Amino acid sequence: MERIDHWIDGRRVSCTSGRSAPVFNPATGEQAAEVGLASAAEVDAAVAAASAAAREWRRVSLARRSAVLFAFRELLARHSGELAGIVTSEHGKVLSDAAGEVARGLENVEFATGVPQLLKGGFSEQVSTGVDVYSIRQPLGVVAGITPFNFPVMVPLWMCANAVACGNAFVLKPSEKDPSASLRLAELWQEAGLPDGVFGVVQGDREAVDALIGHPGVAALSFVGSTPIARSIYERAAAAGKRVQALGGAKNHMVVLPDADLDLAADAAVSAGYGSAGERCMAVSVVVAVGDVGDRLVEAIAARIPKVKVGAGSDPDVEMGPLVTAEHRDRVAGYVEAGAASGARVVVDGRRAEVPAGGFFLGPTLLDGVHPASSVYTDEIFGPVLSVVRTATYAEALELVNSNPYANGVAIFTRDGGAARELQFDVEVGMVGVNVPIPVPVAYYSFGGWKASLFGDSHMYGPEGVHFYTRGKVVTSRWPDPSTSVVDLGFPRTH
Repeated sequence: MERIDHWIDGRRVSCTSGRSAPVFNPATGEQAAEVGLASAAEVDAAVAAASAAAREWRRVSLARRSAVLFAFRELLARHSGELAGIVTSEHGKVLSDAAGEVARGLENVEFATGVPQLLKGGFSEQVSTGVDVYSIRQPLGVVAGITPFNFPVMVPLWMCANAVACGNAFVLKPSEKDPSASLRLAELWQEAGLPDGVFGVVQGDREAVDALIGHPGVAALSFVGSTPIARSIYERAAAAGKRVQALGGAKNHMVVLPDADLDLAADAAVSAGYGSAGERCMAVSVVVAVGDVGDRLVEAIAARIPKVKVGAGSDPDVEMGPLVTAEHRDRVAGYVEAGAASGARVVVDGRRAEVPAGGFFLGPTLLDGVHPASSVYTDEIFGPVLSVVRTATYAEALELVNSNPYANGVAIFTRDGGAARELQFDVEVGMVGVNVPIPVPVAYYSFGGWKASLFGDSHMYGPEGVHFYTRGKVVTSRWPDPSTSVVDLGFPRTH
């Protein structure tokens, strides 16, 4: 049985806690490896190595840091297929989705290569006689990232690229469900020339998370996951004096107006609802059918579902893979029953789909007439279940979206530019798509929701990521009157 352990101070380190967890191949249901679960002492060792490395790394020139980032970017591109294969083997998503994940993560590294420009401060000359003022941004020291199972390459790169570029050392605690990608990232960082200790990995579960939250050597925590855990991490880490950005859950709506391109909207609902088996924080979970578009839209979505081939993610012809664990599959399947019990019509039942035996599979599911008070609407399902809620007017649709406690992403499908602009102006959601079902920002913007989808005031990556991983310092300076200097400048002094 393969053993997956830590990466501390530039090398693989065996777990000494005596605890471990199984790592499965979701397509077969078989255990493929076991991962060590760190103790508080092992977390402390990782932070100690990172602290020593951070003191030296912050002194490295911006040009040198940028060169390391460029080298890392090239290695990621060269090994993108390998990384995608690792993701597919442990998460289950199809290879094309895994390759897309690596590509989106790589974009964040490309953004971070511009660190000499990103860390430029400001300067004001002669604010008073002989006095100048300027601002600089400096690294925090050791920062940590706690990342989810659904994007084991992309989300760590959201965090560590900017953190490292800004002069910090970064400790990653990946999901124990698919931990192997984190070690490959560590090896590529080392090959790119990053000094040992600047990037570390501690495998683990709640014990490792608690140790990072309470560790005095960790200055900041970044987290992506469910809302209850995001809230808990934010409250505890902030109480410990740490800077925190914690991205929580989502219930993303896709509002379809009567004038929408029906084929475009139906295609988008299928790809955004069932891609990666719905295990995406930006997946469309709710389709809001406005006015008389409902019957036609449900029929168009249902007609497309049989064409979604479900199977092992390693099969290039497959469009949707398994869920990450058997327990999660069973939990998601339970929502289909709950939806039907609450009055929704099960248009397509993924529990009856023809899927491979042995793995953690559930077919795409479509529910119509979902009531906003039912659990299938209120809860974050995180699986291939698409709910259709019908509203009579655009105003009702907007109220539905704005009254939801989650506020990660929303999309509107319409030919009416005025309606689209009205939604982007009035909707209380962090990321908006106009005829774009999954509006994930490009790397030079920042990613984050509102309300119960974000705890802390900083979004992830992009410009806000740079600010999160640095703190500002303002310097006010005055030098002696040049007329009193004993140095001969060779020209008359003017002041």
